[in-house]
Amino acid sequence: MEFIKIAETRQSCRSFDPARPAEADKLERCLESARLAPSACNSQPYIMWIATGDKGKEISQARSMSMNKFIEDCSTFVIFSEDRYNISAKTGSAVKDQDFRSIDIGIACAYLTAEATECGLDTCILGMFDEKKIKSILGTKERIRLVIAVGHAKEGYPIREKKRKDRDDMIRKL
Repeated sequence: MEFIKIAETRQSCRSFDPARPAEADKLERCLESARLAPSACNSQPYIMWIATGDKGKEISQARSMSMNKFIEDCSTFVIFSEDRYNISAKTGSAVKDQDFRSIDIGIACAYLTAEATECGLDTCILGMFDEKKIKSILGTKERIRLVIAVGHAKEGYPIREKKRKDRDDMIRKL
């Protein structure tokens, strides 16, 4: 699929089919794409945790403020937690007063979700979750940045029209 088609069709799925979890081989392709994503000074300052089956169900219950109830039907999740920078990225982060980890996780997440679309999987990037509960499930003290639900949409789930700012409001030519 051409990348522009991926960009046009990828959307946040809010209706997962519990009978169709993400296939292991497709999930592996998504993880490999995320692993190959660029990062500041090639530091890859994150860990990707995979939760499926019973652990996936536990993650689906770690919602914050009753948000994202639709993920109860999803049993596969990729959780991004922070990891250490390498020395170059740590120095650059301090000098520029910039949190490169968040940027790098966002890039890896974009690669993962684009590959999922290419593989015929549906995803939803979650920012509202019970971080304390997820840390407990994972057995980590590291900051949890994103949770991605991965699976298949229910039959008939429509591709929604994208609502984006007008090009002239987003693009400046010099």
